Amino acid sequence: MSYAIVRNANYKLSNLAGIYRHNERKNTNYSNQDIDKKKSKENYSLKRATTTYEKLFKDIKEKYHLKGQIKKVSNVVCEYIITSDKEFFEQIGTEETKRFFETAYSFVCNYKNLGEQYILSAKVHMDERTPHMHLTFLPVVHTKDKKGNPIDKLACSEFWKGKNSYRDLQDAFYQYMVEQGFELERGKENAEHLTVEKLKSVTGYEQMKEKIENTPIKESQSNSLEEVRAENQRLVEHCNQLREYCIRSANTFEKCNDYESKIEKIEKENMNLKSKIKKLQMYIKELYYTMENTFNISKEKLLRLLEKIR
Repeated sequence: MSYAIVRNANYKLSNLAGIYRHNERKNTNYSNQDIDKKKSKENYSLKRATTTYEKLFKDIKEKYHLKGQIKKVSNVVCEYIITSDKEFFEQIGTEETKRFFETAYSFVCNYKNLGEQYILSAKVHMDERTPHMHLTFLPVVHTKDKKGNPIDKLACSEFWKGKNSYRDLQDAFYQYMVEQGFELERGKENAEHLTVEKLKSVTGYEQMKEKIENTPIKESQSNSLEEVRAENQRLVEHCNQLREYCIRSANTFEKCNDYESKIEKIEKENMNLKSKIKKLQMYIKELYYTMENTFNISKEKLLRLLEKIR
């Protein structure tokens, strides 16, 4: 069975221009090879961004008098990526796919009593391998000020407060979608999902991107054999750079999967050890009790005897 998938990423003010261009398909070229630009006309909005995300953010903050200090390093916008697998959407068809995203949109509006007014954009991408929705919103909490007056506060850390905040999101999303008639399983609980920034870091994305971008590809107009050979050599080096990045990325994913398995195994071993320790502690308590009541030996005396034996 397919999974109900919702993932969250937090962004700073400086990130908004980039995610706006990607989500709203404002770029001319994309490094993501899964994007089929011919199908981009099939993308649609459940909440349309009437201007840039940065402008929308400022307008909403001002309109609703949002409290909360914003620093350069503050996360001010969250983005859910909501999807399932390709086979799921093929099986349910076009109309049900649309209902899936509309239902998910309704879930977000109501989750933690957010409110639709704090959603910047909800864009469904149909031009990639698997349909998915990018839903960007302001993490607003409804609280009270020092005088007890109700206020709306922009506070990402408070919105995601609690050790199990993301797990709670997964649980609530799965439950909601199933109640609305979608046959899905809950997303894997122990799976760790790298953020885009972290993934780029471990694969050396930025360094490789700079190398590739600084190697322009254009048709050679030269008739000189020597220049053609030099151009050929440059293209070979360029292809090798691409190959190096692909191999590094593949190795990273493989290592992540391997680490996931190891972490799961260690967690199980840890639980077993905790159980054994608890049993040993109970056994020691019973031993102390027996020695004290049967042989009239105090706990302190028993400890001294054991110390000598050791």
